[in-house]
Amino acid sequence: MGLKDLFKLKRSRKGLGVPPKEIISGEEISELWTQCKSCNTMIYNNDLKKNLMICPKCEHHFRISSYERIEQLIDAGTWEEVNCSIETDDPLKFHDLKSYADRVEAAKKTSGTTEAIITGTAKIKGYDFALGVMEFSFLGGSMGSVVGERIARLCEIAIENKFPLVLVSSSGGARMHEGLFSLMQMAKTSSSLAKLRDNNLLFISLLADPTYGGVSASFATLGDIIIAEPKAKIGFAGPRVIEETIRQKLPKNFQTAEYLLEHGQLDMVVHRKDLKNKLAQLIKMHVQMPKPEFVETGN
Repeated sequence: MGLKDLFKLKRSRKGLGVPPKEIISGEEISELWTQCKSCNTMIYNNDLKKNLMICPKCEHHFRISSYERIEQLIDAGTWEEVNCSIETDDPLKFHDLKSYADRVEAAKKTSGTTEAIITGTAKIKGYDFALGVMEFSFLGGSMGSVVGERIARLCEIAIENKFPLVLVSSSGGARMHEGLFSLMQMAKTSSSLAKLRDNNLLFISLLADPTYGGVSASFATLGDIIIAEPKAKIGFAGPRVIEETIRQKLPKNFQTAEYLLEHGQLDMVVHRKDLKNKLAQLIKMHVQMPKPEFVETGN
């Protein structure tokens, strides 16, 4: 619904004698406006999208979907998705208030993806690379067997084609519905990245808000270069859990990207508008150039 449609709706409802406070429903307002969680500014949704989902007043970075992230990072028309046929099983037949199978099906509908990570190959400023982007709206971006398998296979593709690898993390951690199977993915992804390093290929880890648990404790913090978006929350356990465990007040801005950069756990914090250029610059610096050919002169 656009602004013109909204004004038409208001006029039509006034003609029907609808009380002013009921002219526009909350659902209709949410189609047009979004309130910033950081500064409470009301932002017109079209303006927010044009600004890469960044608040124009305080520059709060809103969470974005995996496909929005891909669109922002790659050269148009170069995306080739891989491993999309690998989907979730239910090895433990897990059931709490709902069955795990039902939760997965619901997550597919709400997220528009088949799992908590999308993988593929693309170009960025003309350079080939392999890209994996986590989808937080799919069960909190949790890492289960399929997430681990897709990352492992993406590493194999990167090695085969000698592509640098970029993984974008946004996750609450390992997926409890798969128990030990999900924890095994920490070792699996770490092992796959070790093979990537053995082949002298670059791995850039980009941490978005939030990155926690088994994801932060494995592949997300194993990058040759680790980047985070401004004010992204990054850690293992949440601050409340830590405070209750150690019974101490945590430092200000604890577990924010800026705090981790100051304490040497990140290489850089990069604004979303600058991410594509920065990634392309880093890939350009590390891409393997062909060896020069020497021509015999006969001297």
